[in-house]
Amino acid sequence: MPQRTSPHNHSHTAAKTQDNWEALTLSQLEERLECTPDGLTSAEATQRLNQNGYNELAEVESSVLLKFLSYFWGPIPWMIEIAAILSAVVQHWADFGIILTLLIVNAVIGFWEEFQAGNAIAALKSKLALGARVKRDGKWQQVPARELVPGDRIRIRLGDITPADARLLEGDPIEVDQSALTGESLPVTRNANDSIYSGSIVRQGETDALVYGTGANTFFGRTANLVQGTNTTSHFQKAVLKIGDFLIVIAVVLVVLILIVAMFRGDAITTSLQFALVLSVAAIPVAMPTVLSVTMAVGARLLAKGETIVSRMAAIEELAGMDVLCSDKTGTLTKNSLTLGEPFLLDGVTKAEILRAAALASRAEDQDAIDLAVLAGAKEAVDGELPTVEHYQPFDPVNKRTEALYHAADGTDCRASKGAPQVILALAPNADEIQAAFDEAIDGFARRGFRSLGVAKTDASGQWQVLGVLPLFDPPRDDSATTIAQAKEMGCDVKMVTGDQVAIGREIAGQLNIGNNLIDAKIFQNVDYHNSARIDQMIEDADGFAQVYPEHKYHIVDVLQKHGHIVGMTGDGVNDAPALKKADCGIAVSGATDAARAAADIVLLSPGLSVVIDAIREARKIFQRMNSYAIYRIAETVRVLLFMTLSILVFNFYPVTAVMIVLLALLNDGAILSIAYDRVHYSDRPEKWNMPLVLGISSVLGLAGVVASFGLFYLAERVFHLEADTIQSLIYLKLSVAGQMTIFATRTRGPFWSIAPAKPLLLAVLGAQTVATLVATLGIFMTPIGWKMAGLVWLYALAWFLVNDRLKLIAYRIFDPNEDPWLDKAGTPLHRLMERFRR
Repeated sequence: MPQRTSPHNHSHTAAKTQDNWEALTLSQLEERLECTPDGLTSAEATQRLNQNGYNELAEVESSVLLKFLSYFWGPIPWMIEIAAILSAVVQHWADFGIILTLLIVNAVIGFWEEFQAGNAIAALKSKLALGARVKRDGKWQQVPARELVPGDRIRIRLGDITPADARLLEGDPIEVDQSALTGESLPVTRNANDSIYSGSIVRQGETDALVYGTGANTFFGRTANLVQGTNTTSHFQKAVLKIGDFLIVIAVVLVVLILIVAMFRGDAITTSLQFALVLSVAAIPVAMPTVLSVTMAVGARLLAKGETIVSRMAAIEELAGMDVLCSDKTGTLTKNSLTLGEPFLLDGVTKAEILRAAALASRAEDQDAIDLAVLAGAKEAVDGELPTVEHYQPFDPVNKRTEALYHAADGTDCRASKGAPQVILALAPNADEIQAAFDEAIDGFARRGFRSLGVAKTDASGQWQVLGVLPLFDPPRDDSATTIAQAKEMGCDVKMVTGDQVAIGREIAGQLNIGNNLIDAKIFQNVDYHNSARIDQMIEDADGFAQVYPEHKYHIVDVLQKHGHIVGMTGDGVNDAPALKKADCGIAVSGATDAARAAADIVLLSPGLSVVIDAIREARKIFQRMNSYAIYRIAETVRVLLFMTLSILVFNFYPVTAVMIVLLALLNDGAILSIAYDRVHYSDRPEKWNMPLVLGISSVLGLAGVVASFGLFYLAERVFHLEADTIQSLIYLKLSVAGQMTIFATRTRGPFWSIAPAKPLLLAVLGAQTVATLVATLGIFMTPIGWKMAGLVWLYALAWFLVNDRLKLIAYRIFDPNEDPWLDKAGTPLHRLMERFRR
């Protein structure tokens, strides 16, 4: 980036060289940074940005060449490379050329797909970049946090992740969680003139601060190794990797058996070893990691179209199996557009008086939903301008109220406060006298679905006087009831979690058909979380929870997980972060705080719960694609390995050459990547791996393929009396064509025609098999068989494909009798057709 020169460059370039900022007093710091209370000008900010660089840590980018070369290093590449070397030793140059081609093509495909997936994920994550409230040109504005520079005046508040190292200016103390940086388990208090570090989370309070360190020149930057995230492996990935390990074990056992027999027969050791190595390459699922990453990346891009950003790729897989969703109420199930109703007034209090006090205890610039509703409702009732607020104490989850200090017309200091009704009531010296009327008003509002907001102010003597209660109504979103009904149809139970009163929660839950079994979170008080079987069962059976605190949310998720559920949790506040992190799939809703977004696996950019349902559908489609691939891959391994092993052991005949095996692996693995784009139907119930079913179906298809291969071998040798070289070409074409036809059987639970394949999959398979057919007919690296014989092989493979598809349906009835394999969607035309056929 070009450097600007300035006579003052010495001041802010110091940010790059000085490490003793904390030793300076606030006035010295302001002088060194050359800043004013009105903040920097836009020109100054641009100059300092050019001088100091962006407020971000420079990522260590590995060499593209080294990344590409890494695909030639590892167990599978080593096996291919050894096979190539052995081919050169025995001077089988055709084999050497094709094996080398396989090695390079696999590396190119793997590198390119990972590169594309990485670009897609980076583009999506860029949408999650933090913002900062900064004062420039004398006014507050929102800018990307990466554009902050030393000397900027920023405002931080509850739920914010501090965007840079800064010094707190005059104001109230704040509570800061810096456990990710320093290891301190509890929030610490920071006062005016104290430093606050980039990456720490504001747990309580609000204040202004002066930036003095950005990017690599922050505490976070100097200790980045302490906060590196770990890569988690989901249930889904573990299952797929276990399948890969299973296939490798089968391959190794059978290959070792072939080598032992070859040695006893006196076959050339180099030829046998080369064949065994190449056979292993064909059997081992080389493409499995690539298929997995491509499928996840494609899914992430599709979710992004629905304004759903995935920050942890494994979360897509967890969504497929999610069977309980704990949903926040405000802003998720409701519109989060509060409207003010007619207030309850205590004796002698006017409507204008209570609205005036509530407006004074509100702050428009914080963009808080309650504050905006109060200010909008009070606009007409308040005559003239409100007095200037000298000090404002923002809301926090502990105190549960806001407070403003202002000067009355006579010059005396007065205070106004609004917040949780019981907290406001506790301020008044006559609380006992007004308790009954207060409670009755609150209960009345709650039964109608209104939230209550207590309002109080101090009188001339400085004592608090409760004015009354303001009702706030947050109506349900128009799509919430339909969305919840869809979730339940999909086997995902929705439990509402709210901090509101039980009556309010029950009213909203009734309107949305969630259920009326709402639990008051008071039951968690004085409960030993490790020995609470009765409470655990209540959590299991509940439709929702009211008056919930952050630790309650965490415990709710923990209990449901221990009961075997895959749990999703939505949230938007800093107090939701622990539960979002704990959940199998934490979902930060639209408008969530930085802390909630940082803790979540998925971030919603559009409001409401419907986008979550769309994400669940997409995740289940991804699961279906991977399940299809798993069955296909196991079936093909059984088919090829068992057929080859029996042919060599029983008939002492190598049915295909090493080059043919390499071509099989090259064409089939390349084409199968397109399964990431396949058209599938999502399941109406949470997905989970049924390994007995997967192994059962794949074994049936694999064994049927072995029978079909020996059938062709019998016809070619005993009926048509073909030469051994020609038989090998026939077997190669049959294995290639029939092998990729298998994917069209495994991709559906019903008949293969029940779901039309996606165009990319169809074209990829047709393209690969066209090449395989040309190779066999023209005799490239093998004996030519001609077009007539190739056509007969295609007809033979197609006939067996139809048989295999019927065997698949029978196998589903045997291994999963509770599920009707003829149907992909109940109620569809296929469903009605099959019912008529069976009757």
